[in-house]
Amino acid sequence: MKNVYVGAGLVGVSVALVVVGALWTPADPTALADRPHLPPSWRWPMGTDWFGRDVLSRVMVGGRVSWAVAAAAVATGGALGFGVGAMAGYLGGILGEVLARLGDFFLAFPASLMAVLLATVLGPGALGVALALALFTVPFFLRLSFAGVLALREQEFVVAARACGARGPRIVLRHILPNLASPLLVQLSVSLGAALLAEAGLAYLGLGVQPPHPSWGRMLREAQTYFGYSPWPAVFPGLVLGLTVLGLNLLGDGLRDLADPLTRKLSPGRP
Repeated sequence: MKNVYVGAGLVGVSVALVVVGALWTPADPTALADRPHLPPSWRWPMGTDWFGRDVLSRVMVGGRVSWAVAAAAVATGGALGFGVGAMAGYLGGILGEVLARLGDFFLAFPASLMAVLLATVLGPGALGVALALALFTVPFFLRLSFAGVLALREQEFVVAARACGARGPRIVLRHILPNLASPLLVQLSVSLGAALLAEAGLAYLGLGVQPPHPSWGRMLREAQTYFGYSPWPAVFPGLVLGLTVLGLNLLGDGLRDLADPLTRKLSPGRP
């Protein structure tokens, strides 16, 4: 339970930073000024970079790009993966096995290499990265939903719904999906963390959003040249990214523990 609180707190701070950055920033994140390499202070809480730009403002605006790309990729890939996996699990037979093995086929490729390849083919920019990450996310939700629907489709409540005349899509959405909500939420949390890291990695390679628009990965790439003069433009984006991913992973672990009856039974202070 503690993991849920800590993870939710870290993720909440990260999201709040991005939401506030969409409405207000302490300074113009793209404005050049004659105050480069300033250390953190009351006026500049995260210091300034080599162009004198406010690092805090750039972290706030860059987080918007990173979160938007990761959320869009996971939402798209999760919806597609769940749809295909649920159909494969509910239909079964040869078609179901073919669809399930299709997910295994994509998992056989190194995820980072496939994401770089797709982002390169689609071209640099947020859209190309989001599509690449969405395709990378599909197999995880496909396998999870396939196994879950396959295990639940012969349960008594599903058989009863089928006997009452309910069709496949209605049975999956209304009767099976609520029973898969917990593992899907855990996978969603973990996939968001992985997508944020992957987006930062692709942006670091120059395949993400292009200047002058910042993102956390892009900021890390640009800051490495001047790390010897001032580490703060690299430290703070990396710290915020790391704590955000840590929060998502802790949240996923906590949700998994809450969804596991055995874990709840063994937890101290629980009936």
